[in-house]
Amino acid sequence: MAAGLAADAVVHWRFAPDMAPGPNTPSDVIPGDDLFYGQAIAAAVAALLVLAWARRWTYAIAFVVAASAAGAVLLYYFVDFGQLGPIPRMYDPQWYADKTISFAGEAVAALAALAGFLTVRRNEHADSYSAAVR
Repeated sequence: MAAGLAADAVVHWRFAPDMAPGPNTPSDVIPGDDLFYGQAIAAAVAALLVLAWARRWTYAIAFVVAASAAGAVLLYYFVDFGQLGPIPRMYDPQWYADKTISFAGEAVAALAALAGFLTVRRNEHADSYSAAVR
């Protein structure tokens, strides 16, 4: 999971400069490079949290970060919404190696985080039950 989030972070960080707003970009949007840097930082922090503390809350954070990024990749691949409020037009109907790496990392991380979230809950419950029975 941490490796998938790390792949997501690296790809977003590398592509952030390419997403800088152009001269014709409306002033009421969040710059695309800021969105990409933000995703990179969120993915890196989520990976570090899960590595440092394998708890339900860290798995939940990792799931939200990874699943939202994977969903955005698919959504903006298939649908051209144009500008959505402060979110700039992010439509990208091309598929290339770095997008594949990022999406695969996000998808694997999301599934692993969900599994971790569900597993940790069961283990916490079992541990508290065992302690109460003793």
